[in-house]
Amino acid sequence: MPLYYQQNINDTSRLAVWKIEEEAAFFLQKVPRHLPAAHPHKQLQHLAGRYLLSFLYPDFPVSLIEIADTRKPFLPQEEYHFSISHSGDYAAAIVSSTHRVGVDAEMVTPRVDRIKHKFLHPEELAAIAHLKGEELITQLTVLWSAKEAMFKWWGRGEVDFREVMRTHPFVLEPSGMIHALFQKNEFSQALELHYRQAEELSLVWIASRH
Repeated sequence: MPLYYQQNINDTSRLAVWKIEEEAAFFLQKVPRHLPAAHPHKQLQHLAGRYLLSFLYPDFPVSLIEIADTRKPFLPQEEYHFSISHSGDYAAAIVSSTHRVGVDAEMVTPRVDRIKHKFLHPEELAAIAHLKGEELITQLTVLWSAKEAMFKWWGRGEVDFREVMRTHPFVLEPSGMIHALFQKNEFSQALELHYRQAEELSLVWIASRH
């Protein structure tokens, strides 16, 4: 079983990452519906993400998932809050019965350097200006994951990644915490994100009430 990573965040919130090595038939034993996707690998990612929901909470009603106008999947009765991410051969999911959650998994690639000005505030860019090469690419990937996780946690769309979501400087370790501020119009909340960076994959998650 290619369970790549699993963590119980608190009494009601659980996280897992799956490394996809199976065919679609494996996931279809547990996932009740197969939504179409343009590419077979996209279909596998989709199935693996939903498979993880029932893996984390066996009574998770996967068949009741709906998609909001913001493209965020949700349960109409909000029995659980959840977030799904996939990148490459990995799928990640976080589920909580009490907390709003967000998760993002990203493969570490140099492409992130080309878009850094689109998601990082000038102050955030200044904080990492001393980094070079692989160290810079890895830090940028974790920062991109952090912004994506916060965006999913917010769940209402219409967010300027550079202005609304701001991270405080941190020294990148194999795992750790990122302090951040989400501020949109009259709403403002300090957030704590957790990350795990290992090999080719960056993983960032958040579980917080709002």
